[in-house]
Amino acid sequence: MEFNTVSSPHFHAHTSVSGMMGEVLVALIPALLGLIWLFGFGVVVNIVISAAVALVAEAGMLAARKRSIVPAWSDLSSTLTAVLLAMSLPPFSPWWMTAVGSAFAIIFAKHLYGGLGYNPFNPAMVGYVLLLVSFPQEMTQWLPPSDVFARWVGPLDAIELVFHGHTLGGLAVDAISHATPLDTLRQQIGLHRTITEAMRMSPVFGTIGGKGWEWVGLLYLVGGLWMIWRRTITWHIPLGMLGALFIVATLFYGVDADRYASPLFHLFSGASLFGAFFIATDPVSASTTPQGRVIFGAGIGILVYLIRTFGGYPDAVAFSVLMMNITAPTIDQYTQPRVYGHR
Repeated sequence: MEFNTVSSPHFHAHTSVSGMMGEVLVALIPALLGLIWLFGFGVVVNIVISAAVALVAEAGMLAARKRSIVPAWSDLSSTLTAVLLAMSLPPFSPWWMTAVGSAFAIIFAKHLYGGLGYNPFNPAMVGYVLLLVSFPQEMTQWLPPSDVFARWVGPLDAIELVFHGHTLGGLAVDAISHATPLDTLRQQIGLHRTITEAMRMSPVFGTIGGKGWEWVGLLYLVGGLWMIWRRTITWHIPLGMLGALFIVATLFYGVDADRYASPLFHLFSGASLFGAFFIATDPVSASTTPQGRVIFGAGIGILVYLIRTFGGYPDAVAFSVLMMNITAPTIDQYTQPRVYGHR
């Protein structure tokens, strides 16, 4: 007898796709508030644009595929993709850039593969990588934290920056943007300065990581631990990714502390904690076996360090996740748990 089944994600008991996606959105709230506090209101504008475009793009693709729109909207998967993408972008990205990334993530990375459950790659990271390789200048225009910039960018200024490229007071994005801590560190090391010299020369560095980013990373950690407690995600991928990143960074730091940043710097700078708990744990594109999840996460952590240190991109979480997405089916094939009753 043949049974009609649908693709992953599958959930037990009373858990639903919309319930899981909703809990991830709730877990993002602490970090979202931190981003608003430190980097201004632009992230909220990005989220509104990204979510609106994602829902419209999904409606268009579902209409083209002759599928019902309301069930797809109600599962919150496209909304979550849009929010994850928006929180990955510089807070004052041009509106059209956010719209392009969101539309590409939904149309090309999700629906052209068959919709939710069929996409082999994380849609939010596909959209992010498209923007990174297409608009590298705009993707580096991050606003310094409010305590460095000495000004908090409110809603009206944020709208002006996103839609017109300048604040109400006439300040342009180029005039107030700053390189991220990871990018700044890479530039300083390229000038043959030591880690200590680089961190003393720039106000973007904090105690153990990028100024402001330390707090945002901690808030992502809080949200991630809450999801593990709620069993929205498991501990395997975050532990594998962060553990591998910490171990590899410790090895290089032990060899030459003047050239290679400390493991805590790597954990609390950039998108390490965001990626470990909210990106790499995507239930569709990640490994699904317990052992496979640890391997999958460890592979991401190793790739993040290698690309950050020796590659051309300072953060590398998106590239690392997408590369490990390719390996997920093979990892699962060779890490299947033993079936009860079989040797």
